[in-house]
Amino acid sequence: MRRTRSAFVLSLLLALPWVMAAQSPAAPEPVTIRVGKLLDGRGGAREDVTVTVEGSRIVKVEKTEAGGTGTATWDLRGLTLMPGGVDTHVHIGWHFDRNGKTHDDSKPEPPGQTALYAAENAQQTLMSGITTVQSLGAPEDKDLRDWIARGTLPGPRVLTSLEPLEDPKLTPEQIRRIVRERAGQGADVIKIFASKSIRDGGAPTWSQEQLDAACGEARAHGLRAAVHAHGIESARRAALAGCTSVEHGVLLDAATLKVLAEHGTYFDPNTDLVFRNYFENKDRFVGVDNFTEEGFAQMHRAVPLALAIFKQSLVTPGLKVVFGTDAVAGSHGRNFEELIYRVEKGGQDPMAAIVSATSLAAESLGLKDKVGAVAPGLEADLIAVEGDPVKNIRALKRVVWVMKAGRLVKNEVRCGK
Repeated sequence: MRRTRSAFVLSLLLALPWVMAAQSPAAPEPVTIRVGKLLDGRGGAREDVTVTVEGSRIVKVEKTEAGGTGTATWDLRGLTLMPGGVDTHVHIGWHFDRNGKTHDDSKPEPPGQTALYAAENAQQTLMSGITTVQSLGAPEDKDLRDWIARGTLPGPRVLTSLEPLEDPKLTPEQIRRIVRERAGQGADVIKIFASKSIRDGGAPTWSQEQLDAACGEARAHGLRAAVHAHGIESARRAALAGCTSVEHGVLLDAATLKVLAEHGTYFDPNTDLVFRNYFENKDRFVGVDNFTEEGFAQMHRAVPLALAIFKQSLVTPGLKVVFGTDAVAGSHGRNFEELIYRVEKGGQDPMAAIVSATSLAAESLGLKDKVGAVAPGLEADLIAVEGDPVKNIRALKRVVWVMKAGRLVKNEVRCGK
């Protein structure tokens, strides 16, 4: 994508009223949010709390004074307030073309359309309550990330790998050179394909030496490394190489999960939404790239395996299981459906699931001191939902109020200001 054309197209969105409001100077007075129930994102729950925001940050979280008269900027006592969701694995630019099919990279489209599709996906994601995503990844993500960061485009905070590393023929020195290039281009993370797609069987494609080179060079430049690894050997190699996270892991076993835990490797299992979305939109994917009938058969076989390994991951001591959806065309804005599945079908404790999608996910992205919790000093990325997701995880489908970095971006509250 050329920056000039992307910037021109994205600038058209400044005509949106709420974007214009976002550009105006922040109010000098603090914003106070009174809530009846607060989930802090770190496993804690409190009642009758007032959260104070100044600029983009939370400055106070304190017990509401007895007999308070409702002078808060926002009175959300009928809702549950919690941190915005953090999705560690999306593909924010994936979309369906005007012909109804998933975009085929071998058939370039006008850069303006690419930019607008990505902007649409970003807005849908933010409105659903996801305030930070890691996109793994495409070069086009960089402009989207930067425009959102400027405050001129609605969307979650974006971290991106830019172009992933995939070619199994690369030498270790070539790999190190590409990692250095990605660092210079502004990547937030290095994405590595160490195994085939599950549609192609998930076999390992990168050697230990190659992964050592990639993840070692990433660390040398202060970058994390996220590794696409479906099988036992590819995941073990990633852990031994000191890579940050293993994505997917459909074909893993208990012993491999133990290795990940021992090496402090985060596990992002992408258990449900990615498969269900493919099945629901099968006609829109078949015929593009490796989306074949056999590929879909492989994905159907993978569903019970993914659920089984997720359940095993929950009982693996010390394993850090984070929230990621692998959101692609058709699933942007549906991210929390993955968490609902993990609780209802995978048996995860609701509070643990919420932590995995907030503070733990933020930690895995190197953002634990910035987002993922409701605490003084952190960015005011906050959402309010109807109901209590600890009692009924489906409350996450009823996000009615969203604040990102201190700016209100969604309000469907019938009470309050």
